[in-house]
Amino acid sequence: MQNRPRAGKALLALVALVSLGAPATQLAAQASGTEVVIEVTNLRNHDGVVRACMTRDAQRFPRCQDSTQGYRTVVPAGEAASLRFTNVAPGTYAIALLHDENDNGKADRVLGMMPREGFGFSRDAPVNMGPPDFEDAAIEVGTGPLHQTIRMRYML
Repeated sequence: MQNRPRAGKALLALVALVSLGAPATQLAAQASGTEVVIEVTNLRNHDGVVRACMTRDAQRFPRCQDSTQGYRTVVPAGEAASLRFTNVAPGTYAIALLHDENDNGKADRVLGMMPREGFGFSRDAPVNMGPPDFEDAAIEVGTGPLHQTIRMRYML
């Protein structure tokens, strides 16, 4: 009987983390993490969603696909002025944003190369013929809250 309340709390914590887009495998590591707040500027409209990923895995940046060392969230573009990642474990991360205006789950391109939708990176990392390197966008997350402003950029 004593395990039921504890199991219920653990389930609620897991549901909360999954709803924010954090992989469930990080539940134990996140118990004492911090909050990372991203202020998004320069959105050209409120169509679609803003997809955000933050990862420690340089090989998975900027897409963060299959990253067990990352956090993901998706919010309606109209609510994207401020994004939050909670219970983030300390470490070196890079953040990528995509303004997925048609909400099709991918970065649309013109002629297979030039981005049709908005994008942004932590530290306003430069873009030269492709996304920035992890090191150019890297930020340090410590034990205190972190605020990062990311400017959305559009090529077309």
